Amino acid sequence: MTSDQKPTTVRYKIIGMTMLMAFILYLDRICMGEVVKSVSFNRDMGLTDEQIGSILGSFFFAYAMFQVPAGWASDRFGARPMLTAYIILWSMFTLLTGFVTGFVGLLIARLLCGAAEAGAYPTSMALIRKWIPVQGRGSASGMVALGGRIGGTLAPFLTIWLIVMLGNWRMSLWIDGVIGLVIAGLFWTVVRSSPREHPQVNDAELALIGTNEQEQPLSARELGSALVVFSKSTSLWCISAAQLLQNVGWGFLVTWLPTYLVKEHGVGEIEGGKMLTYVLALGMLGQIAGGYYCDWATRRFGLRMGRLLPMTSSMFICAAAYMCCPFVESTWMLIACCAVVSFCTDLANPALWAFMGDVGGRATAAAGGWGNMWGNLGASAGAMLIPWLMHMGCGDGKTFVFFTLAGAFVLAGLIILPVDATKKLL
Repeated sequence: MTSDQKPTTVRYKIIGMTMLMAFILYLDRICMGEVVKSVSFNRDMGLTDEQIGSILGSFFFAYAMFQVPAGWASDRFGARPMLTAYIILWSMFTLLTGFVTGFVGLLIARLLCGAAEAGAYPTSMALIRKWIPVQGRGSASGMVALGGRIGGTLAPFLTIWLIVMLGNWRMSLWIDGVIGLVIAGLFWTVVRSSPREHPQVNDAELALIGTNEQEQPLSARELGSALVVFSKSTSLWCISAAQLLQNVGWGFLVTWLPTYLVKEHGVGEIEGGKMLTYVLALGMLGQIAGGYYCDWATRRFGLRMGRLLPMTSSMFICAAAYMCCPFVESTWMLIACCAVVSFCTDLANPALWAFMGDVGGRATAAAGGWGNMWGNLGASAGAMLIPWLMHMGCGDGKTFVFFTLAGAFVLAGLIILPVDATKKLL
């Protein structure tokens, strides 16, 4: 390598393809929520509200339960083959969902889809660790998560548009599935599990990334040891608890905010959907800003505080925004407060992802799955908690709800304080 050799930029292609993966991941995840509202679906299937709730909830249950096993598979067999396989599987299950004719078939299809999607983000964390230097992992994590947020924001519009244009809910799922299979092919073509495996990476880029040694894959026997290490790690338990509490607070936005706008502020369903889109769109900006915030803080204050500062500060701001919600009368002021929650939640996420890459070592995907599992259980619990809080609240139930959500963020900001990204798990 000559001293003036310019590094290649393959790492940016890897992040770009991972963003595209996250886009179709969220599109296939969110689309079913719109499908079940459509006239053609209800005419064909004739399901009860309880059955529809079970179908939608089954996805997230399987998604949470398969986080660690799917993450370990990527640590064991490599990010490229496993993430390609995951994309193919969830795309096939999405496509096949369009063929089922009854409740049991839909339930099984969504369970399988959730299990297949479980490995996506943990594997992405492992890819970022292999391909991006420590000082750039925050912004890279933010960009990948941004791909998912774009997919999730556009999913309602694209799904309804396809159903209306094609006149059938089944064809919208077939199209989503086929697009996913195409993306799987592109992913396999462009991505490699590590920089040393990629034929287009030169020595200058290898030196920039800092990849100096080959790591042994994490065997099944070592996974057991890794889980013991996870269960003994104060940092990992703290960040997992923080993810659970954070998602209890954030989950309100994507589950109950539209209903709250209709019932408490008299907003029409279509207008409420638009308002939710505005709230989530600001979260996209949070992913970008959070990545640069994390990288700047790491350069300025070192690895431990560089990861910790974005997470704690963001969660305390979320708490303050929720505490304002019961006292604002204007609907748009309420939306502004919720947008702050959305922005600051996503502001913290790149640091959360980067932390997993910092401490996970050869078990980065499994460690990421561990934390992501608790986060998704928090989102599920939060969705069930809101109606109970409304009934438990003395007098004004909504005040009790918002103060509880704020308290979840305060606890998350406090419980995360012992986290130390300089202490590696493996």
